[in-house]
Amino acid sequence: MTTTFPDISINTDRLVLRAFEEADAPALAEMMNDELVGAWTAVPQPFTEAAARRWITEYAPTERAAGRGIDLAVTEFLTQRLVGVIQLAKTDWKVRSTELSYIVAPWARGEGYASEAALATAQWLFGAQKFERLELRTAADNTASQQVAQKIGCISEGVLRNACIARTRTEDGSWTDLRTDFIVWGLLPEDLDGVADQMAEAGYSSYTDWS
Repeated sequence: MTTTFPDISINTDRLVLRAFEEADAPALAEMMNDELVGAWTAVPQPFTEAAARRWITEYAPTERAAGRGIDLAVTEFLTQRLVGVIQLAKTDWKVRSTELSYIVAPWARGEGYASEAALATAQWLFGAQKFERLELRTAADNTASQQVAQKIGCISEGVLRNACIARTRTEDGSWTDLRTDFIVWGLLPEDLDGVADQMAEAGYSSYTDWS
């Protein structure tokens, strides 16, 4: 039984999801230093280009080789500019389940890129990889991330109380931890029925291909 993700490229009308390259390091570092990324993720702050290169050359390949997950660069099809990150982690190959998270660059928000990339990843997982469950966890106050989960057909399955450590700025400009709840979302193959058509009607890409 296969227990690692392949070196994959996933295409939509507007996006290409692919393995990270060293040339992505400056754009990745810039993205990760955004205020919302600092607030809602565990990404170290500040996030240097050296840290970005270690992620690209060491962390991401190790995670994929070990079967724990995969990190994909989300790029614009036309410009090849890095617009975000899709990450699969905590993969259970027996259950055929994995956890999805996403980050979008501040300049690319509001374009539907997160939901387009997440839906394309789900379609690939349920289709080519024969997965049976995709899980998302969003901080209780992170409404933008929750909207992405809803757009791709996820079902809210409950709340993990006090399970999330978010961050907020202090008066001196430093970060401090803020404990909050996690909302758990589940997505099964049958939950995708009609989702692509609904997104297409809303003006977002419904075409997905992978190689």
